[in-house]
Amino acid sequence: MAIAVVLILIVIGSIVFHFVSPWVMTPLASNWGAIDDTMLITLIITGIVFIAINFFIAFAVIKYRHDKNRKSKYEPENKKLEVWLTAITSVGIIAMLAPGLVVYSDFVNVPEEASVVEVVGQQWSWSFRFPGADNQLGKSAIEHISIDNPFGIDPLDPNGSDDVLVTGNRLILPLDQPVKVLMRSKDVLHNFYVPQFRVKMDMVPGTVSYIWFTPTKVGEYEILCAEFCGIGHFNMRGYVEVREPQDFDTWIQQQSTFADSLAKNNSEILSVAAKSGEELAQTNGCIGCHNFNDSSVGPTWKGLFGKTQTLVNGEEILVDEDYLRESILNPEAKIVKGFAPIMPPVDLDDLQVNALIAYIKEKGGSQKSNGEVQKETPSGAKLVQSKGCTACHSMDGSKMLGPTWKDLFGSQRELASGQIIEVTESYLKESIFQPNAKIVEGYPPVMPPPVVNEEEVVAIIEFIKTL
Repeated sequence: MAIAVVLILIVIGSIVFHFVSPWVMTPLASNWGAIDDTMLITLIITGIVFIAINFFIAFAVIKYRHDKNRKSKYEPENKKLEVWLTAITSVGIIAMLAPGLVVYSDFVNVPEEASVVEVVGQQWSWSFRFPGADNQLGKSAIEHISIDNPFGIDPLDPNGSDDVLVTGNRLILPLDQPVKVLMRSKDVLHNFYVPQFRVKMDMVPGTVSYIWFTPTKVGEYEILCAEFCGIGHFNMRGYVEVREPQDFDTWIQQQSTFADSLAKNNSEILSVAAKSGEELAQTNGCIGCHNFNDSSVGPTWKGLFGKTQTLVNGEEILVDEDYLRESILNPEAKIVKGFAPIMPPVDLDDLQVNALIAYIKEKGGSQKSNGEVQKETPSGAKLVQSKGCTACHSMDGSKMLGPTWKDLFGSQRELASGQIIEVTESYLKESIFQPNAKIVEGYPPVMPPPVVNEEEVVAIIEFIKTL
């Protein structure tokens, strides 16, 4: 009897809690009210089943409680009951599945008028890409990803030059305009989730997934990663800001494009183009005869650019861009002494040839007059973004997983050991290369050693000094 009473009280308590609970869904801010309706239908059906089953158990406990004078009745089958239970169960399942299938059909069919935006996730930050005036996103691939090209845009694809790049954690969208969100991950599983929009989707490395929605309310909404992605998962947050269409148009025109990022300085152009050149060298078989050591079938690319080559006719020629371009497009025009004229011509356009030349210059090391290799170190601001530092360290004084960088340089910090130290360049360098050497009081020893070299660390420290 006590069990029956407890079951009845559980059912009554659950019903009361549902109606008086302060935990409610976030306000709807998109066109996906149908998802809320589907969830409500599922809740009602499962709620009815929950009440019915518990009340039946309570009824059975009371009615068929132990009685030594009652004799059990053997009834192995009851076809009428089986038919009723099968019918009721089928109706309930259909009632739950049918609305979901209708909504899913709408969910996977994107309106033709929808604009496109790409969301890129990495530990532990978001970045966004919009198509430019041509309304087409350029091709992207993981082999193009570098510090200078964090989106991995193919520099040889003309559709990518006007792509608008947003490296911060804030996505701006226009009001009442459908948008298709393409999603990809640069490292591990992530999940793009905006509760007010009622849509979410996993971001799987190597795969492009998508969702679509129409923002219906002006405002700011938090982006959450709904897939555990590492120690900084809790802090992988961003914001969607919905603006009036005219305000969005003004904002988008003020953003930099991929072409702008390439035009900042020549070293960046080489860094990006060289990645495509490497890909071309591999796919066209160039690496089979040319490599970056001292023994190869064809002339080595090691230190090639800027040196003087001796041809079979005894002529000496400077290896510059014009010479490389001619040698790629017309291999027999000038044969280097000691090598056979066996290279076949390759069918490449100007952009592809420029990419190959950039690869030869960067990978092999372009030579200056003093024989030194010319290299450029990216800025500290770019490095902290590409290395994921900003996922755990704030620049505005706010509390995050790691100590804030605001006013950090020159300040004093208390370590977990109780020691008070001054934040100097040597301390910062040690903390970057050996993160757990000196742990600041109040922070966990969870920072992994980043993959950086000496020059990059100096650039990061100089950036920290500016905060």
